[in-house]
Amino acid sequence: MTKLDEVGAWIREQLPALLAEHDVPAAGVAVLAGGEVVDAAAGLLSTATGVAATPDALFQIGSITKVWTATLVMQLVDDGLVALEDPVAAHLPGFALADEQAARTLTVGQLLSHTAGFEGDVFTDTGRGDDALERYVAGLGDLAQLFPPGEQFSYNNAGYCVLGRLVEVLRGMPFDQCLAERLFTPLGLTHAAASPYEAILHRVAVGHVRPEPGAPQVPAPVWSLARSNAPAGSTLAMRPRDLVAFARMHLEAGKAPDGSTVLDAGTVAAMQEPKVQLPDIRVMGDSWGLGWELFEGHGTPVVGHDGNTIGQASFLRVLPEQGIAVVLLTNGGDPYGLYRDVVGHVLRELAGVQLRALPAPPADPPRVDATRFTGTYSSRVADLVVSQDDDGRIWLEMRPKGEALELGEQPERSELVSFAPDTLIPVQPQSGLHVPFAFLGDDGAGHARFLHIGRAVPRAGA
Repeated sequence: MTKLDEVGAWIREQLPALLAEHDVPAAGVAVLAGGEVVDAAAGLLSTATGVAATPDALFQIGSITKVWTATLVMQLVDDGLVALEDPVAAHLPGFALADEQAARTLTVGQLLSHTAGFEGDVFTDTGRGDDALERYVAGLGDLAQLFPPGEQFSYNNAGYCVLGRLVEVLRGMPFDQCLAERLFTPLGLTHAAASPYEAILHRVAVGHVRPEPGAPQVPAPVWSLARSNAPAGSTLAMRPRDLVAFARMHLEAGKAPDGSTVLDAGTVAAMQEPKVQLPDIRVMGDSWGLGWELFEGHGTPVVGHDGNTIGQASFLRVLPEQGIAVVLLTNGGDPYGLYRDVVGHVLRELAGVQLRALPAPPADPPRVDATRFTGTYSSRVADLVVSQDDDGRIWLEMRPKGEALELGEQPERSELVSFAPDTLIPVQPQSGLHVPFAFLGDDGAGHARFLHIGRAVPRAGA
């Protein structure tokens, strides 16, 4: 029995108990090592229907889709149709943002590395037709610029929708068709779906959510988010083995199973090179490449991406120097605890890699003067209000607005404590995860200019 076989046996034996421990209805796992793949699944795809998960069941991969979108863009680079230094507006005539200068100058490479600088959480539903992306991009003209292009990192869903539209224009076909013709077919994928109309032909996981904190999980009220956000991760679904096949192409210098070239070898390497460092919030990568999230401090390069949709969470980790890839797809509960146990075990056993601990509030956090942090930080989807009471306790009020309210987000109030210099952390987790809040820059009056949670949220009025 090989080491990979031992890992596969462990997953099949332990996964049901781990699902129960972390209250995850179902999960699918696939592991690639030494050119071989093992996979497994357990649990219920929907607690309403009782349909069991199997290794061929499809889960939504959420924002892991961004690596697929980046791959389609880099195919354009390989074909000489676009360059990373090209202004986006050179290929999308009429592309507009609120800041005309930024709209004229921001580049394809800046979109890929999340450094374009405009507000990125835009989930406008522009319908189900093939013109959904075209109409979405045409509606970005009032989108605020948070900082000049290239200045810093701020995770940007809208930027990847713009990239998807770029692919459509230069390939002359809808984004879904580009995925199928340029990636699904050459990679030999049989259980991947770019839309709910294709997904329904398979055994498919349904996300699970809690109507309110502490309530039992129930199936999510909708399965698919808007088609307009497909390049950012709103619709793409597949079985774990097919996601591993995509990772394998990146591990094998851009080659498909039949030996044909999907990406040039140099392009594959360029995508994994760091382009921008992230704030030290410890729940994302340490830096970002072209599509890939890059994780440091493991003794070997690790790239990957995570994804979330309504009640589903996905994880992909790839070790390029060791030929290893691990996929975990889930549909509710505490996916991060399950990730720590499953992916952590696999990487320890196969590569001697120890996942870093997820951030957690200290047992006895020091009291701090929060004057630099207090105030309102505002985006299109929420106002985040940081305050400090007379007892020195720090509070965050999340007040959803706009599209977030339409998606059913509810106001929340949580306590924050000191975690690191210029960083606070919630006392209570969300979906098993404590996301630190980094406070960056200066507004000229001694207050932080940005609250950074992977996205740079600007201080209101700064």
